[in-house]
Amino acid sequence: MSKTSRQAEQKVAIGNGVRRKPSREEIWRQVAKASFAVLSYVTPNGEPRSSGVVYTSGRGRLYVAVAPDSWKALHIPATGQVAVTVPVRRGGLMALLAPIPPATISFHARAVVHPAGHRHIASLLPELAKLVPAERLADCRIVEIFPEGHFLTYGIGTSLSSMRSPAAARARVPVN
Repeated sequence: MSKTSRQAEQKVAIGNGVRRKPSREEIWRQVAKASFAVLSYVTPNGEPRSSGVVYTSGRGRLYVAVAPDSWKALHIPATGQVAVTVPVRRGGLMALLAPIPPATISFHARAVVHPAGHRHIASLLPELAKLVPAERLADCRIVEIFPEGHFLTYGIGTSLSSMRSPAAARARVPVN
């Protein structure tokens, strides 16, 4: 794909104006800078659940350490499907003066729950050690999250003032 067609693909028509659609790379940079997300899943009985989690990212995936007896460790394997929303803090000093909601990056994902000693996870120990104290890392479970489909963003790649307009603030960007 040429640079010109890539630039045209990244622009989204908004009324009479045009705004830049965030790139996949820009979205991953925001995901990598953040460390908190809301992880949602469904229990085996079909009940929706969500909870805040601390994560690390790499290799196009997110990794979450959970207790072996947590609902996340017990229920996510039933379907292997989750939804993730990463709030992205915006506003700097202005956020202290006015209530500015965070921008968000949301996506559906496939998730696998690994025992902590799993060889694939062992290579991630330095990153995971930032999430969990060393004494707990040995017995926790690691949820590996593989984003699928599209990133749905709100306020990524837009000014704070344009976040007031849903049409200007929303974007849909393919994960791959």
